[in-house]
Amino acid sequence: MGYSRAVRVGNVVEVAGTTAQDGDAVTGTDAYTQTKRVLEKIGEALAAVGASFADVVRTRMFVTDIAQWEAVGRAHGEVFGTIRPATSMVEVKALIDPRLLVEIEATAIIST
Repeated sequence: MGYSRAVRVGNVVEVAGTTAQDGDAVTGTDAYTQTKRVLEKIGEALAAVGASFADVVRTRMFVTDIAQWEAVGRAHGEVFGTIRPATSMVEVKALIDPRLLVEIEATAIIST
């Protein structure tokens, strides 16, 4: 589709909307498992441009069922722990594939 998973400009990194889809497969059928996979992929994207979860200052989470907020939040909290980026969670009607339950974007600022 002509986009980058992550773009670094100076010390700012923007990670594109990331889902649990890998090719034709989707990791997990529940929001918690999908969120864990999404965050794993975000961690890989951050590392590829010289950043880490510790540099993340903001996440934006899009879920197809806001009733699953606790499962998504639990997975997010397990990864970010004391980092505690600013975040938003918004319910959306649908994502690009009906099997997908969550999509997450991230912004990181690398300390210089």
